[in-house]
Amino acid sequence: MSRPDAALRDLVDAGPALANVFAALGDATRLTLVAALCANGALSIAQLTANTHISRQGVTKHMQVLAQAGIVHDVKVGRERRWTLDTAQLDAARRTLEVIGREWDVALARLKAFVESG
Repeated sequence: MSRPDAALRDLVDAGPALANVFAALGDATRLTLVAALCANGALSIAQLTANTHISRQGVTKHMQVLAQAGIVHDVKVGRERRWTLDTAQLDAARRTLEVIGREWDVALARLKAFVESG
């Protein structure tokens, strides 16, 4: 078995933090909220709640989960808070999926070579 490359070691080291990111994004409502922030930039809870069936309190709780995972943060603007994406964690998640995808491709190539050699 070959030694793991640096990208795999980084993935293992970042595991707990990335698990929180993927867990936060694993909820359909939170994923929709992240998509809204991607499309529109900074938004208030009232704006995030518009055209949804979720209460402001519900959206606030979802945003707090996303904030704890490092995906969003809020900034006070006047009397309201505006939520915005923090792309560092999303970039880390993307890089993680790329590493996993590469390793999956390598494993499939090894399996194919084994099957074809027998």
